[in-house]
Amino acid sequence: MQADDPTDADRYRAPALDKGLDILELLAEQKDGLTRAEITKSLGRNASEMYRMLERLVARQYVVRSPAGDRYSLSLKLYALAHRHPPMNRLIAEALPIMQRFADRAEQSCHLAAYDRGNLLVIAQVDGPGTWGISVRLGARVGLIDTGSGRVILAFQSAEQRTHMLAEHTRVKGESALDPLALENAYRQIRADGFLHKESQQTFGVMDVSFPLLGPSGQAIATLTCPYLRRIDEYVAPSISEVSALLGQAAAALSMFREPDVEFGDSRDSRARFERGIDVAEGGR
Repeated sequence: MQADDPTDADRYRAPALDKGLDILELLAEQKDGLTRAEITKSLGRNASEMYRMLERLVARQYVVRSPAGDRYSLSLKLYALAHRHPPMNRLIAEALPIMQRFADRAEQSCHLAAYDRGNLLVIAQVDGPGTWGISVRLGARVGLIDTGSGRVILAFQSAEQRTHMLAEHTRVKGESALDPLALENAYRQIRADGFLHKESQQTFGVMDVSFPLLGPSGQAIATLTCPYLRRIDEYVAPSISEVSALLGQAAAALSMFREPDVEFGDSRDSRARFERGIDVAEGGR
């Protein structure tokens, strides 16, 4: 009796490629990276072969070393490649209906931005329903340092990822200069709060409200921002607190990462609550 034919997976094995993919998949689950010894132990591989593979991944910019040189983490190269791939289109397709419902209920515009080659790219945008409003142009490249979107996406990265992003950063027209100490303090506060309220540094009278869209490892894959404008006539529009609650629900519905005690619950619950337009009072119960 003949032995079973080998499967295609066994017939077309590429051990070197498997090692590289094993490393990438392992690091994708680590917020703070791993040492070479930890990687070697986790994968049960030979130390010398892990060293060679890591050196090639660093050289090709798929993996970055920590500033001290002792830890490895994923770079944003795979993420940047994904921008040119249908998964990003699926995110946009899923986000647009939720963004539209937010805009209708909050009576404000909103936009979705993702990291791209040192700055942020606006990948989706929805106008508010009213006569007056402000919006950011679809496809615009906006600053990484002085925008709400930029600070939030930086805040929800590992230290190594943030260093890599800042190293790639190039100032856009009008962007404020980098103040490392002020930015680090801002990142800590944003992580503690889970979002950002900040006066716009581009337009007078606008409050930026920004929430992260979190990937499976808890790092921000995009940011959802509302450039909030306050009405001063007799019309009573949703307050900034109400708008922030709705935006937070929208971002939670689009996120893939959940802490056990996250207020918005799991993804399905977040979507249901958002679609019912839960207000601030109910969100606090």
